[in-house]
Amino acid sequence: MKLKGKVAVVTGGARDLGREISLKLAKEGAKVVVNYFDKIEEAEETKSLIETVGGECIIVQGDMTKATDVKKLFDAGKEAFGSKLDILVNVVGGLVGRKQITEQDEAWYDFLMDVNMRSCWLCTREAVPYITEGGSIINFSSLAARDGGGPGASMYATAKAAVMTFTRSMAKELGPKGIRVNALAPGTIATSFHDRFNTPENREKMKSVYPLRREGDAGDVADLVAFLAADDSDYITGTNIDINGGIFFS
Repeated sequence: MKLKGKVAVVTGGARDLGREISLKLAKEGAKVVVNYFDKIEEAEETKSLIETVGGECIIVQGDMTKATDVKKLFDAGKEAFGSKLDILVNVVGGLVGRKQITEQDEAWYDFLMDVNMRSCWLCTREAVPYITEGGSIINFSSLAARDGGGPGASMYATAKAAVMTFTRSMAKELGPKGIRVNALAPGTIATSFHDRFNTPENREKMKSVYPLRREGDAGDVADLVAFLAADDSDYITGTNIDINGGIFFS
């Protein structure tokens, strides 16, 4: 119970990686504020899973690209668990789709930057006044930010690279307050993301290239998030940690 007595906010915390992270933090003793976008049934299932292991959580709907919804999320967390916040995990983001540069318009650019970078910025800005010394912010970048991404993923890769740089900037700005800021750069993790935007054939082909010869799973990522959230990592900040089975070394 390395996070006993701590409060965590997980954006996009109701499914896939976010669900596994929310559940892991709860198992370690944190009270969790789980944000979801539109599927309340997924959020309620996540809440049930957390309560089954003896954890505490609330679920809060909201679009993390909108400042009013972000404020609503944190206000709900304060009402439920008090004004002290220890952990923020910015999971919200996504590839959304694949478009070559000649197919991209301004609306596409704005949407990709908003869902991946603006959401991270808004939530961090809202959270910082409540995060206490020893707190931890964990952002989600991507392997795409390291290698430029696959076909049609240029704006996604660019937005996730912005998250990497933002992470370093916040580590410098918030370090003197005792707040650590790190990011994860996952490779292929077996979630609905790759079910939608990758092919089974390509995934099997990639497994033969990975040094570990397998995809990651959500539990691999959740374990790393829990480590970065706990005092075990209290001298780690400003990092963008690759979790990709050895396919790419930064």
